[in-house]
Amino acid sequence: MSKKSKIIFVIALGCIVMALTDGIWQPGYAMKSAVKIFFFLAMPVIILRKEQISKFFGFKKKTLPKLIALGLGIYVFILAAYFVLGPYFDFSSVVGGLQDQLGVNAGNFIYVATYISLINSLLEEYFFRGIAFIELKRCTSRRFAYAFSALMFALYHVAMLIGLFDWYLIILMLVALVVGGFIFNYINEKEESILASWTVHLFANLAINTVGLLLFGIL
Repeated sequence: MSKKSKIIFVIALGCIVMALTDGIWQPGYAMKSAVKIFFFLAMPVIILRKEQISKFFGFKKKTLPKLIALGLGIYVFILAAYFVLGPYFDFSSVVGGLQDQLGVNAGNFIYVATYISLINSLLEEYFFRGIAFIELKRCTSRRFAYAFSALMFALYHVAMLIGLFDWYLIILMLVALVVGGFIFNYINEKEESILASWTVHLFANLAINTVGLLLFGIL
């Protein structure tokens, strides 16, 4: 099996397993996180072995201010979108879905939000940008790597969105995720480092978690 085929297999397997975990099994958040860590981190190392070149953890300090500025802009944009569109949609099902499907509630949301912002975002960057983009781009065309990484990143979220949002909101979010995937890939292409997109991803998750704090009545 070629390196390209191995990478596609690893990414597809991880996404399928997480879709089944989110859509059918629906364990608690701790178990879901353990499954994700195995298939998003351990499995690529096991299958790719020495073929995986782990040089995408470098970072250029001079670009940090620009990345933080971009992250803050995304944070403000997401919150603004929530406050503008919020009155037109019923988000009560989101709170109910988080409680029923993942066991996330007002009592443990702070801990879950911290994990999502710091650890889960880095795990996704390693998987979708480090492996599915930077590493894949080294053995296939740039265009294919861009499209594959962005599309898989969006499709990976489908199972976790179903049941939480209405279909039209899910479609809107998927479009935003594809666009976000392309933006993250572009950022990483300049740096050859997942830490660049992780900085921006962290701010996006902080914004989403801020919305969660509002929905749970914590803020």
